[in-house]
Amino acid sequence: MIQVRLPDGAIKSVRQGTTPLEIAASISEGLARNVLSASYNGEVVETSTHLQVDGDLILYTWNDAEGKKAFWHSSAHVLAQVLKEHYPGIKLTIGPAIEQGFYYDIDPNSHSVTEKDFDAIEKRMIEVSRKQHPFSMRTVSKKEALAYYQNEKNPFKSELIDNLDDGEITFCDHADFTDLCRGGHLPHTGFIKAVKLTNIAGAYWRGDETKPQLTRIYGISFPKQKLLNEHLQLVEEAKKRDHRKLGTEMELFTFSKKVGQGLPLWLPKGAALRERLERFLKEAQRKAGYEQVVSPHIGHKELYTTSGHYEKYGADSFQPIKTPSEDEEFLLKPMNCPHHCEIFSARNWSYRDLPKRYAEFGTVYRYEQSGELHGLTRVRGFTQDDAHIFCTPDQLDSEFKAVIDLVLYVFSSLGFADFTAQVSVRDPENPDKYIGKVEDWEKAEQAIINATQEKELNYVIETGEAAFYGPKLDFMVKDALGRSWQLGTIQVDYSLPERFELTYKGSDNTLHRPVMIHRAPFGSLERFVAILIEHTAGNFPLWLTPNQVNILCVSEKFEKYAKKVSQLLENNEIRTLVDNRNETIGKKIRESELQKHPYMIIVGEKEVSKSVVSVREHGGKDHGAMSLDNFIRLVGNTIENEVQEFKT
Repeated sequence: MIQVRLPDGAIKSVRQGTTPLEIAASISEGLARNVLSASYNGEVVETSTHLQVDGDLILYTWNDAEGKKAFWHSSAHVLAQVLKEHYPGIKLTIGPAIEQGFYYDIDPNSHSVTEKDFDAIEKRMIEVSRKQHPFSMRTVSKKEALAYYQNEKNPFKSELIDNLDDGEITFCDHADFTDLCRGGHLPHTGFIKAVKLTNIAGAYWRGDETKPQLTRIYGISFPKQKLLNEHLQLVEEAKKRDHRKLGTEMELFTFSKKVGQGLPLWLPKGAALRERLERFLKEAQRKAGYEQVVSPHIGHKELYTTSGHYEKYGADSFQPIKTPSEDEEFLLKPMNCPHHCEIFSARNWSYRDLPKRYAEFGTVYRYEQSGELHGLTRVRGFTQDDAHIFCTPDQLDSEFKAVIDLVLYVFSSLGFADFTAQVSVRDPENPDKYIGKVEDWEKAEQAIINATQEKELNYVIETGEAAFYGPKLDFMVKDALGRSWQLGTIQVDYSLPERFELTYKGSDNTLHRPVMIHRAPFGSLERFVAILIEHTAGNFPLWLTPNQVNILCVSEKFEKYAKKVSQLLENNEIRTLVDNRNETIGKKIRESELQKHPYMIIVGEKEVSKSVVSVREHGGKDHGAMSLDNFIRLVGNTIENEVQEFKT
């Protein structure tokens, strides 16, 4: 007999060789019908795996992220099987589950793979799935694995196998299809009831531009057709909210091939939006004791060699800038933290002076591959709302919790209420990914976990997601469509103070190393604005929106009155725009709706004669004619209600 512990602490005594599926059945028939995958002692196992030793068992259903991962990974296997049938002679490469669905990369050989084939492939995938083929894992020797794919003349799979150790290579079989795989599958294909292939794109083998280009086919699948229908509705809504589309319509930003890929140009309305966000955070930081600093856009290569950024990220940075001086090289700034370390080191400090909190909206530059660029969410130049706190070890806990409070204030002020805190720690199996002492890492990780628990945040621990110099607390925020985004990060760092030899004089009159906290509530302004656009569908909070009121003249002869109204509103700190173009009022209203101005004021002969304004709200609500005083109160009350709603 072996002892199996479940997540609720219950222990089941079962015969050696019992499977996770059999344990699920012993709990309830419903669970057995719905269990999709499992883990045992922290390792992914099949539901048909025969358990041999005591351990901790977790059973996953569709409601769990791991359950969906197994579902979509299994669906990728079915897709690969059907692709081989549909396009004889193609070469399979990899097919992982992703955040929403799965993909499979193939070398199409001589075939032309297009979306016109999607319907036929989807139908065949459902036909295969209905036969309830079990997914079965088996271990193969390296020699056997290489022979299998050499027979298929598949150099991609052979390359993967070359990098594996003998004894750790497994194949997954279902129906008459075999694929190289590490595991994590559904009990059988019958769970897959609905499939949609969503996109086709190019991708380089192993993400390397120097290697062959492959064809990537994306898809998503569900255990019910209803869930697929709901997903497709969300996809359509997401298209309407796409920040690239809305950003263009609202005249917030643009891109230029002549300026360069991934380098956004902020138009006047977008610049005003950015400026308002900056002012909002700068004021919050001022109250929290931060001091503003400014650092240059470039730095000597030696600066980033000292920090470790060049070693870890040099390949992803822009090439060094050479000067006329021999052996002198500069880099476009990829990070602000080394500059802030040098600002701290510019003078001597006592423990009485700490903490020092330096904040900067600093623009940084990183070379992202062209295929990975995406609107404002993935760019080559972006502005971080960066700050670095230099404190004593005794101050670390209180400072970290104060930063959590600041992040939560930002989220509540902008309507982001649904989030999970992710404690990102190092991967002990890959120590070469990190710098610093193990004991410092352990202290830093524990400090983050303690602060997160004391703040009673809903959190998860993710191994291997730490920064190279320290662990971090990332905030995973869900938007209005339920999509998860990483917004805001707080990082604890013992390594950079060591590398830059930062010191302060302690109460014992000797020199000590400070601890460094990196933090960015927005993350980057570009990405934050993109997510804010999609979260609100461009309907920003009234206090934030660049133009709160658009004054529409029925004809040019009412322009004088419109400008008088505009001046009175501006005097009451209401941001206005006057549209006095020689266009029909209907066209002006339609365009104002498209640009999502919260309020439209229409002025014509009736309004001028009665000294009133006709007010229309974005979305079509008509407030009718009212005095300017009443309209100013309406705007003020709306902003006050927004603030109160966010606080609640």
